[in-house]
Amino acid sequence: MDIQLLVQTLLRTIDRLEAKIVSLETELSVYKNKKNSNNSHTPPSQDPHRPKKNQSLRVSSGRKAGGQPGHEGSTLQCSSKVAEIIKHSPAACANCGNDLTGHPEVLVSSRQLLDIPPIVLKCIEHQLYKKQCPCGHAMHGNFPRHVANPVQYGPNVETLVSYLHARQYVPYGRMQEFLKDVMGLPVSTGGIFNILQRMAKKATPVYNQIKEKIEQPGCVGTDETGVNINGKNHWAWTWQNDKLTYILCAASRGFKTIEDAFSNGLPNAVPVHDRWPCHFKMHAKAHQACCAHLLRDLNYINELYKNKCTWAKDFTLLLLDALQLKKELTNKDYHYHNIKRDALFEKLNQSLSYPIEEAFAKSKTLQKKLLAKRDCILYFLLQSNVPPDNNGSERAIRNIKVKQKISGQFKSLENANIFAILRSVIDTTIKSGNNVLNALHLIATFGTE
Repeated sequence: MDIQLLVQTLLRTIDRLEAKIVSLETELSVYKNKKNSNNSHTPPSQDPHRPKKNQSLRVSSGRKAGGQPGHEGSTLQCSSKVAEIIKHSPAACANCGNDLTGHPEVLVSSRQLLDIPPIVLKCIEHQLYKKQCPCGHAMHGNFPRHVANPVQYGPNVETLVSYLHARQYVPYGRMQEFLKDVMGLPVSTGGIFNILQRMAKKATPVYNQIKEKIEQPGCVGTDETGVNINGKNHWAWTWQNDKLTYILCAASRGFKTIEDAFSNGLPNAVPVHDRWPCHFKMHAKAHQACCAHLLRDLNYINELYKNKCTWAKDFTLLLLDALQLKKELTNKDYHYHNIKRDALFEKLNQSLSYPIEEAFAKSKTLQKKLLAKRDCILYFLLQSNVPPDNNGSERAIRNIKVKQKISGQFKSLENANIFAILRSVIDTTIKSGNNVLNALHLIATFGTE
């Protein structure tokens, strides 16, 4: 065989094998660098192992953990409202044994004991009377609006059950035990469900008002998460801002749920979300992509390609610079040209058109997706009320996960939406700085089913 021909054949074989090696190494790197909650949209519950500490997006402040110098501590303080005074005076002299009854006494010291009085179940009977007027007309009194049945639980019970269920995430069985042992109230788990169902109906007008206010001009964060309902996967959705939280549960994670909730979209609002495709279908003033999610996507690419992809590293720095500028901008800066902001938008345009090598396929895919949503990346630099991340929505939707961790699955979609209604009212009350128990008591007393 001709030596030259043999050499050429071997060289072609080597080239083919080298290309195959590169392809296999790229494929292997995907398996070695699996997605998790630190580098993708994957929730922490699906992480195969605990995430490494150095993978967090948080940057160390350099300060020690715990209270900082100058932090005001808190301790029990003496109360000016004393319900009962118990005197401890000596009855006799310990030296000579003389009786000290009737002798003058001087207050030396005092201590206060803060305690809860015994909780006793109280039955209140409402009686209806009628009177005959001399003119012949008969009149009778009226039951209060919240007294609608011959025998029922009062507004205090409805308030407490709703609070334990939607604020403290107590399961039905443990709540039944608590009400019996502490309150002396024998109620079945079915009775607890009926109370919550009644409270949800009373709270529905407030719930609908929250939705109506969400639709008003402003910024709205939105997110969704899986929820186990009777063994089947459903979805909990939230739309929220600094003052309001609206949560609902549905069978679909698609645009149908958004369409059913907001048939006209949010034409005067700016939704902030994690780039889930159906969110972009909603009619809105503009959209803002969550930069925290985007930074995790870039983290994954940097891990995957061992920081060899220039585009991913540069885009990460671009976002970090934008986040820093957001902290520096004042309200009036949004109404005028800003050199730093203009430079960031120019860098964004350059980055989205930057040629990426074929070896970095994941980077090219992400770049292509971001190019189609160019206007949604740095929109937060144009409006003072638009945040760069969707952390508020993740906090609002996390309550569903906490409830499931403690209580397990919901038995029905109705049960899940009862929690969603009550939790929406509770979160909105917390954001307004009001007392949750007081708000629930007002609904229990004056709400209508």
